[in-house]
Amino acid sequence: MEKKSSPFSLIMQYAGSHNNKYVCSVILAIISVVCGMVPYFAVAKMVTAMTGHEDKDLSFFAGWCTAAAVGYIAKGIFNGISTGVSHTATYLTMKEIRLKLISKLTRMPMGTILGSPSGYYKDVIVDRVEGIEVPLAHLLPEMTANVLAPVLMLIYLFTLDWRLALISLITIPVGMAVMSTTMKSYGENYGKSVEIGGRMTNAIVEYMGGIEVIKAFSQSKSSYEKYETAVNDNAAFFYGWMKSAQWAMSAYNAITPSVLLTVLPFGFLFYSSGSLSAESFITMIIISLGLLEPLIAAMNYTDNIARVGTVMGQINDVLASPEISRTDKDRDISGNTIEFRNVTFSYDDEKEALKNVSLLIPEGKVTALVGASGSGKSTVAKLIAGFWDVNDGELLIGGRNVRDIPLEVQAGRIAYVEQNNFLFDETVMENIRKGRASATDEEVIAAAKAAGCDEFIRGLDKSYHTVVGSAGGHLSGGERQRIAIARAMLKDAPIVILDEATAYIDPENEAVIQNAIAKLVQGKTVIVIAHRLSTITDADNIIVMNDGAVAAHGKHKELLENSELYRSMWQAHTGTKGGAAE
Repeated sequence: MEKKSSPFSLIMQYAGSHNNKYVCSVILAIISVVCGMVPYFAVAKMVTAMTGHEDKDLSFFAGWCTAAAVGYIAKGIFNGISTGVSHTATYLTMKEIRLKLISKLTRMPMGTILGSPSGYYKDVIVDRVEGIEVPLAHLLPEMTANVLAPVLMLIYLFTLDWRLALISLITIPVGMAVMSTTMKSYGENYGKSVEIGGRMTNAIVEYMGGIEVIKAFSQSKSSYEKYETAVNDNAAFFYGWMKSAQWAMSAYNAITPSVLLTVLPFGFLFYSSGSLSAESFITMIIISLGLLEPLIAAMNYTDNIARVGTVMGQINDVLASPEISRTDKDRDISGNTIEFRNVTFSYDDEKEALKNVSLLIPEGKVTALVGASGSGKSTVAKLIAGFWDVNDGELLIGGRNVRDIPLEVQAGRIAYVEQNNFLFDETVMENIRKGRASATDEEVIAAAKAAGCDEFIRGLDKSYHTVVGSAGGHLSGGERQRIAIARAMLKDAPIVILDEATAYIDPENEAVIQNAIAKLVQGKTVIVIAHRLSTITDADNIIVMNDGAVAAHGKHKELLENSELYRSMWQAHTGTKGGAAE
């Protein structure tokens, strides 16, 4: 999608099948405004009749009063229907935009997402999309109607007297000239307001997300100052912006509706000279008063146009972000062997995390990745999981380059269990069911039993229907980990990645979790990342990573004999356990 596309053309693309609702809404809004002009015509006719030479009976005035009442009521009815139709179309369009944004995130590299400020995507998906509700629901139908209907009325005024018709519009360009002094900087100011508001949102999210650390390390004052500064900057910007625009807005609101300042003196001059009849003069006075109301309402929406441009620019920036390169063709994987061929990878053009790595992870075997922090072992796992694309070289699963495999197919064959597994603020049952959405309650419970967490789940207040809290905060770390393993078991994927799955587990829970993992990995292709070397001594193959490259590989005993790096790692590991022997 090209960024040069206009905001409203992009919106109409997202609206898709809902465009006909907007057309219907515009038509209804035009009818509403036309009906709203009927009372002005009625008043003009009655006033002219009262000041004229012809006597009119009561039925004449009753008829025009009825017409005025019908027009007024019809205006409200058609306006209500138009607003209802436009709001329906708008919320459906906003849903489509949000679904596109969420779908886009699933295809973007994790580095792009994690590298953005906390709260950025929430701000775009929730707040910025919400910001187009007023322009979409009101601007399109109401601005169109409020411009078109007065144009028709103006044409009628020109048939009465073209001179006074033009004079009745003088206050509009004068008011707009005053307004333009502040409107020409509106787009820039609104863009700044979005930027400053985003910084405030990020500060709030960061402050709330890190509240535990802030309290634990007595950093409340310094952290609150950062949050306070962001809030004050936001308030100061809006105060300054509104203050600078106040005089122009006040002048505009005073000048534009003052149509009688021009119509009355010039109309009286034309009437005195005999070039304008009394009937036309009175009609033009009354209708000109009704002419400007919808035009002013239409012009009041002009600031929303700049807002839509800024918001759609942000939305389009997300939708235009680079994606993980995958085929759209429906292709499956015939095997579960994983191979890296001369793979090079870096995070956001920084230092290379992997340097020309070639390795083989055989199907149905347990392969362990070990190395110091930053050696590249977690990067290998995340590339296999499809979180990023390799920069150079090839990554193959089942003998097929992952670029030729749909991302959902790759993800469907992999169960990923890490040290900080995320739980949703839902029930235990639904968190486990994330592994396979179609699973029955019985299958969920069976997976929980296999993961060794059925007993503690049944001890919760509402058993499997207990809500775990935000990020699983109502559960302990060990409990969250066991639920994550149950979720992976339920998925029953042929490839299992265990990324430091027991790193932060207490000894009491570790035995339970190790037993659960043993059941999870039976008959699977398993990639284990572990700092504690004693947990992977029985692995079929151990790959030693060092500075983004493969330093050595083999079984535990082979590496102790042939790899100085692995031997030093093992000695350091056993040394922390009192010099335990091999």
